[in-house]
Amino acid sequence: MSDSAIAHPNSGLATSQAVGNTGTERYLKQLCDRSFLSLWSYAGIYRDQFSDSHTKRNGKEICDVLVVFDNHIVIFSDKHIKFPNTGDLHNDWRRWYKKAIEESAKQVCGAERWIRRFPDRLFVDRSCTKPFPIKLPSPDEAHFHRVVVAHGAADRCRDEVGGSGSLAIEPSVTGSSKPFTVGTINPMLGYVHIFDKYTLRIVLESVDTISDFIEYISKKEKFIQSGKLLWAAGEEDLLAYYLQHFDDGGEKGFVIPQYVNYVVIQEGMWQEFCQHPRRIAQEKANKISYVWDELIEDVARHALDGTQYYTTHPDLSDQERILRLLARENRTRRRLLCQTFADLVKRTPASQGAVRVVLPLTKGDSAYVFLLMPEGSVTPYDEYRRQRREVLWAYCSVVKFLHPDIMDIVGIATESEVGAEGSQDIVYLDGREWTTEDEKEAARLHELGLLQRRVVFKGVEFEYPDPGAAGASIKRLKGRNRNQPCPCGSGRKFKHCCGSRTGSRLYRTEPDPGKGDMQLK
Repeated sequence: MSDSAIAHPNSGLATSQAVGNTGTERYLKQLCDRSFLSLWSYAGIYRDQFSDSHTKRNGKEICDVLVVFDNHIVIFSDKHIKFPNTGDLHNDWRRWYKKAIEESAKQVCGAERWIRRFPDRLFVDRSCTKPFPIKLPSPDEAHFHRVVVAHGAADRCRDEVGGSGSLAIEPSVTGSSKPFTVGTINPMLGYVHIFDKYTLRIVLESVDTISDFIEYISKKEKFIQSGKLLWAAGEEDLLAYYLQHFDDGGEKGFVIPQYVNYVVIQEGMWQEFCQHPRRIAQEKANKISYVWDELIEDVARHALDGTQYYTTHPDLSDQERILRLLARENRTRRRLLCQTFADLVKRTPASQGAVRVVLPLTKGDSAYVFLLMPEGSVTPYDEYRRQRREVLWAYCSVVKFLHPDIMDIVGIATESEVGAEGSQDIVYLDGREWTTEDEKEAARLHELGLLQRRVVFKGVEFEYPDPGAAGASIKRLKGRNRNQPCPCGSGRKFKHCCGSRTGSRLYRTEPDPGKGDMQLK
C-alpha cells in the first residue's frame, strides 16, 4: 500500500524534458502532452554510442517522441519535407514519400528494435546522462505502435485532388505507387500509422486520452489488416466512422454488417460528424473532464520536479504507478468522475466536510474516494494536511473492507472550499498487499462509524449526451429499450449509436436519509 501528496516545494530529484528541435516536433510534443499527459510523453530520445576505443560519445536520437504507458509503447517520427514541383506529379510524390514517410518508417522500426534489445539504454539527453524515467514493459509484454507524421504534402494534395488535403488510405497500395494515397509502406516493416499535421491534430484532439488513442489505433490496424476497408478519403473520415459505430457491447469500433464485404468511406464524413448536435453536445459536456487531466498534470509536474509537499514514495516510478491509474480512465469516464466530484463540492458547505465513493462496474477497474475536509482556523496547516491524509486513508481502507474484490483504490482529498489556493492529497491503496492486520483495522474503523450509513445509486454517463441537456446524461432515454431505433434518426439501434455509455456504482454516506453527504466532525 502506498500514498502520495503534493502542494508545496520539497527537495527531490528533478527530471527535465525536451520539447523538440523543430517547429513540427514541438507541435507534436504539445499535442502528446495534452492527450497522453507529460509524465508519459518524451521528446528527443537518445541511445548511447561508443567509439572504436570504447569511449562514450554523444547519443543518437532514435525517435522524435516516445510515449510509454502500461504495456504500450508509441513511437513517433516527425518530418517536414517540402513537396517538389518539377512538373512530374508521380516523380514528385515518390521523392517526397521517400523522405517524409519511408525514412520515418525506418526510424520508428529501428527505434523499436533498439528498445526491444536494450530497454535500459534509453536517455532523455544527448549526452546520455539522464536515463529514461519511466519503466518500460518487458519485450514479451510490450505492444508497439509505430506512427509517422509527414508534413509538406497537404497544399499540393488540395491543388491536385481537392478535399481537406489529407492523404487517402487504400490498404492495397504498396509504397509510393499512387500519389496522395497511403497503404502499406513496406510489408517487411509491419504496420505503420501515417498522419499529417491536419489529421494528427484531429486524431489527438478527438481520442485525447491514452486509453482512447490506443483503442482507436489498435482497432484501426486490425480493421485495415482484415481486408474489409477498400478505400477511405482520409484519416479524419476513417476516425468519424469509428466514433459513430458501436458493437453489441456498446464499444466503439469499425462495425460493419456481416453481409458487407468491403467498406468505402467517402469524403465529408468528418465534417458531417462535427456538425451533428450530439457531437457538439459531447464536446460541451467533456469540458469538465479536463479537470481530471489538470490534476494528473499538477501532481506529475511536482513529481518530475521533486517538489511534492509530502510523499511516502519519493521515487518517480512509484508515483507514476499511482498516477497511471488516474490516466487509464477514458474521456467519458473522466467526465463522470469530475461531475461526481463537482456535485460533491456544490452540495457541501465550506465549513463542513463530506465523502463520496465511486465504485467500478467492471472488475479490475479502480475505485475512488473523494473527500472534502475544511481546513479550520486553529489547526496548523501541516497538522491539517496530516489529519486529512489519515482520514482519507481510513476511508480507502474501509472501502477495501466492504469490497474485498477491488484491488486498486485511489483517494483524492481537498479543502471543502475549493479555490485557487486549494491543495490536493492523493493516496493509493494496493489491495494486493492487504494484510490481516489491515483487515482488522478497517473493520474497527467501520464499526466506529465510517461508511455505516450509505446510500447507493448508479451513475450513468452517455458518450453522446442529449443536445438539449449537454453536460448531463440522457435522462429521457435511460429506460429505453437499447434495441430500439436511436431517436437521433441515424437508423441504427440505440445501443449502437447514441446509447454508448459508461457508468459506476456510487454511494454517498449520510447521517440521515435525504440530508446530503456525510458530515465530518
